[in-house]
Amino acid sequence: MPLLEKLPSWLKNKYLLTTAGFVVWLLFFDDRDLITNIRHQQELKALEQSRDHYVSEINTIQKELDQLKNDPAILEKYAREKYRMKKDNEDLFVVPE
Repeated sequence: MPLLEKLPSWLKNKYLLTTAGFVVWLLFFDDRDLITNIRHQQELKALEQSRDHYVSEINTIQKELDQLKNDPAILEKYAREKYRMKKDNEDLFVVPE
C-alpha cells in the first residue's frame, strides 16, 4: 500500500472521488452529455434559421398571390412572362438572353 500513502489526502477523500466520477459521467457518458447537448443546440439554431427563411419566403409568395388575385393587370403580366400566353391577334417573339 505504499502507492496509497504517497497520494495527497484530498485524493483519498471518497466524497470528492464520487463527485468527480459523477461529473465525468454527466459530461461525457450520459444520454444528455455536454457534447450531444452542444450538437443539438447547433442543429436547433440551423433549423430555426431554415424556418425563418421559409417563413419569409412564404410571406413573399403570399403577397404575390394576393396581388395576382386582386389586380388583373399583374395577373396578365405574370401569365405573359411566365407562361408566354398571348391574345389571339398578337404575335409572340421570344428573345433569348
